[in-house]
Amino acid sequence: MARPPRFDSDQLLDAAVRLACGSGPAAVTMSAVAEAAGAPSGSVYYRFPGRSALLAELWLRTVDRFQRGYLAAFGRVLGEDLDPVLLATIADARQTAREAARQVVEWSRSHPDEAALLLYGPDDFGRADWSQEHRLRADRGNQRVHSALAALAALLSAGEPAKDPQAVERVVLALIELPLSLVRRHLRAGAQLPEHAERLAEECADDLLARLTPRRP
Repeated sequence: MARPPRFDSDQLLDAAVRLACGSGPAAVTMSAVAEAAGAPSGSVYYRFPGRSALLAELWLRTVDRFQRGYLAAFGRVLGEDLDPVLLATIADARQTAREAARQVVEWSRSHPDEAALLLYGPDDFGRADWSQEHRLRADRGNQRVHSALAALAALLSAGEPAKDPQAVERVVLALIELPLSLVRRHLRAGAQLPEHAERLAEECADDLLARLTPRRP
């Protein structure tokens, strides 16, 4: 009976995370991952047919872990069926927005190495060479996040975001780009996130989205 491989995919990807965090995506090669994991090269090729698959799985695992926690913040308000006209849920939507902005910082604080990977983009991890399956997985994850952000924008603009073409753009800025820029500034400086980072992300999101909240009749 053949002996089962000693190193599973997660162990090898954990080693790849350390390499990418320390020296960027270019440092993630099949041989470097094997050496970092203390594994024979055959173990890496057993799990990943080539470097493009390794980079794709590294990026997708990191993004998926981030997105699962991020999307959980939307579930209580949006659920599976959203009725964006119900003004009674706007207070909940505002709280959801604060939690989503906070989640970006909290996750980055708890997973600094993986957060450092998200300072790059899929192109840095060779998306052009990914398989169709890997590209589809990335696109599906991104679409889930975009749909949640668009639904929240609809809710905060009384179900009529077309009257405010900047609604979705404002939500993306408030709940993704601003929190990530806060994280990026400290991680790139090799510094820990300050204690006030989560609160600052919440306050910025709340202030930016306040203009979307429609007035009650």
